[in-house]
Order: sequence, then C-alpha cells, then structure tokens
Amino acid sequence: MGGKKVITERAIRDAAKDGSTTYVAPDNSVITPLARDAARELGISIVFGSQPVDSEPQANQNVSQVICIGSDHGGYELKSELITWLKKAGHQIVDLGTDSPKSCDYPDFAYAVASMVAEGRARLGIMIDGVGVGSSIVCNKVPGTRAACAYNEFAAWNARAHNNANVLTLGSRSMGSEVVKRIVDVFLTTEFEGGRHERRVQKVTDIEERFSKR
Repeated sequence: MGGKKVITERAIRDAAKDGSTTYVAPDNSVITPLARDAARELGISIVFGSQPVDSEPQANQNVSQVICIGSDHGGYELKSELITWLKKAGHQIVDLGTDSPKSCDYPDFAYAVASMVAEGRARLGIMIDGVGVGSSIVCNKVPGTRAACAYNEFAAWNARAHNNANVLTLGSRSMGSEVVKRIVDVFLTTEFEGGRHERRVQKVTDIEERFSKR
C-alpha cells in the first residue's frame, strides 16, 4: 500500500495499556474500523499530526468505479500482484492493507473492506487471506455486506448474478494467481440479474435486519 502504515485494534489497546490517551499515527496511515471502535471505547484520541482521525478524507475518486482491496499477511503478495493488474485494466483501487508480509489479523482488514463497501464508499470489495473462508465470515457480519468465497469462475459469476454479492474473498494458498485473476475479472464484470433473484436477496436482507435489531 505504498508504505502506508495500518493502525489496528491491537495497537490502540496496547496504547491504552500503557496509559496513553492519544495515539499519534504517521501521516497517511490507514485506521481500521476495529481500531476506531476501540479508540472510542477506550477514550483514546487518534491523530495524524494535527489532523483527527475522523476528519473526512479528500475524495478524488468516483465511488461507482472504486474497488477496495485488503489482505492479511498470507494474501499480501497476491494482493500486490492483483493491484498492479487491476490498475493496468483501468480500475480505481483503494488498498486497505496490510502493507507487508508481517503476521497480522485478517479480521481487521476484512472488516475494513466490508465496511467501505457497506457504507457506499466503494462499488465492490476484494479480501484475500490464506483460504478465504475466515474473511468471508467476518465480512458477512457487517450489515449490508454479501461476501462470497469463490474458487472458480462459475462461483464468482453466480455470486454476482444471483446473489448480488458485493465482496469477493479469496484464498492465496489454495489458488494460483492466474486462476484468481480470472475469478476476479468475472466478479467485477458480472451484473446482478434481478428478477426472481431480487426476492431471494431481499429475504437474506430481511433476516439480517431481524437479527441486527436484537
């Protein structure tokens, strides 16, 4: 992610244990949603120099064209390769981390991807870990997210055409990069068919809303 540092929940909680009330993040850092939540819970102010973390970022992208992508350490190399490939294909990419192969926690980055999509700040999201299943579980905990762990092109097509999935999760240790690229291409270029599938997706949303109110 171009040298940007990702601030995770663990970093905030570690700061709280040290008695800090302010966490100073390097300029251009990415703060994961779990880190933001922890900061609010623990009463810690996160600042970029003199800029508070909650200040609005400068928007220079057409949200309807934005694809956000994240990974844990297991998916870092594949993510880096995909970003280069996607940018060459003309996609607007937001890299949410991680920014190195150093061990990290996939829920932080899966949550960041799912939240960006659910909040309407990206059209679709991609999340990569070792297998793809863990990230799919995390993403599907975020209301408004429909994440699909796809292992072939047909699954990717079905996820978009029939399920209106908005996040694709992938396993870097279960597929080669060329297979992944074909899956991603299908996912990004397939549109939701609507029709009878609209009713079914709405039932999924109804279930989500029923439990989110509890």
